[in-house]
This record gives sequence, structure tokens and C-alpha cells, in this order.
Amino acid sequence: MMLASLEQDPVWVSEILHWPWVLFAARLALTSAYLLGGLTKLLNFPAAIAEQERFGFRPGWIWAAVTIVVELGGSALVLSGYAVWLGAGALGCLTAVAMLRADNFWTKSGAERLTLANTFFEHLGLIGGFVLIAYIYAR
Repeated sequence: MMLASLEQDPVWVSEILHWPWVLFAARLALTSAYLLGGLTKLLNFPAAIAEQERFGFRPGWIWAAVTIVVELGGSALVLSGYAVWLGAGALGCLTAVAMLRADNFWTKSGAERLTLANTFFEHLGLIGGFVLIAYIYAR
């Protein structure tokens, strides 16, 4: 009987989820790291180039520029509610490429392995969030 009651959202949860600003706040939270990252890279382009080259992406300036466009442009699409699938897809793909290159915990050992594994799976969770937000807006 208890499990059956868990199958439906309580009324108060359903009410909160239908507040007009909740979905926007969720999209803002989901894209916040990308907005901050894109602005930081834009304001310090030499550091953005160095970061890309440190992870083996060459030429660094092209990868830094693409990253900035995807982080800011993808976030803008997700936040605007227009072509959310495109913005979420671009951010998800960028995250997948970055995590495979930068969070390659399977090549490390010890504490570094644990730290990178944690970061890898946090990024995987973000990709899941982008899939869910694209799904919500595709309905």
C-alpha cells in the first residue's frame, strides 16, 4: 500500500512543479556552469587556449572558440525555450567530449583516479539532465 502511494506525486509537489518559474530555474541551474565557464573563457581567452592545449586539443584557439560558442549559445537556447533540443544536445556533446578527454580516470591511480571518476560521473549526470530537458521540451 505504501509503494502504491509513492507512484503518484503528492499534490504539493505537483503544485510546486507547475509554478511558472520552476522550470526556468531548473534550466538556469543546469546551464550555470556553462554560462560561467563560457564568460570566463571569453574574458580570458589566452587562459582558455592554454586549457584546451593542456588537454591535447590543438590548435587551442579553435577549440577555445568552439567551446565558448557552445557554452554560451547552447545555454542561451536552453534558457530561451527555443530549440532547446539543439542547445541541450550541443552542451551534452561538449560535455561528453570533455569528460572523455579530461576525466579519463581509467588511466590514473590512487586519489587522482577517485577524483576524476567522481567528476566523470558528475558530468555524465549533467548529460542526463540535458537529455531530460530536451525530452520535456519535445513534448
